[in-house]
Amino acid sequence: MSDDNTTPEKNDEPQVDNAAAPDAQQDGPVEPTPEEIIAQLEAEKEQLRDQVLRTAAEMENLRKRTEREIADTRSYAIAGFARDMLVATDNLSRALMVMPAEVRETADGSLKSLIEGIEMTEREMQRLLQKNGVKPIEAQGEKFDPHRHQAMFEVPDTTVPDGTVVQVVQTGYAIGERILRPAMVGVSKGGGKAGPRPDIDPPAPGEGIDKSA
Repeated sequence: MSDDNTTPEKNDEPQVDNAAAPDAQQDGPVEPTPEEIIAQLEAEKEQLRDQVLRTAAEMENLRKRTEREIADTRSYAIAGFARDMLVATDNLSRALMVMPAEVRETADGSLKSLIEGIEMTEREMQRLLQKNGVKPIEAQGEKFDPHRHQAMFEVPDTTVPDGTVVQVVQTGYAIGERILRPAMVGVSKGGGKAGPRPDIDPPAPGEGIDKSA
């Protein structure tokens, strides 16, 4: 007689899905190839090289800018003092100018010593000014430049082109590119335009004035 209550034996071993096994083995990180590693290192090297070049260029620009600032500071630091010195130099020049030439030529004794002392002092002051970068502005015979000259009056003169400086009332001075004071001048009027005809021979920049006239 069969036992209906008996049940078939169960297999306790876990069932393995063999189809899913290959996929499970591919879920881990993928190692880069040697070529990819080399390409990445090359890119990083170029990036670092570009940063180094940029930094070097910025440092060079900073160095040049600092040198210019130091040079400007040295050049212009005495600008205020130089202006005061020019006033004293002008007074010495006026003292010599008001004295008639014949008196200066025939002077002797203490008067001669006084005149020579004034002349020597003026020359020394001029030397010290130029030593510190303060130089007179060229004006006589030059074309009038409003940045360097101050026109005080006009002089009728047909022998030179209009706007030529024909008389210097007071010498101007500059320190480096900075004007301490413009030259006070008289400029010509009535001479017309000089130089070659523009429809035949256009003058080059800065040319066209015949200074030999």
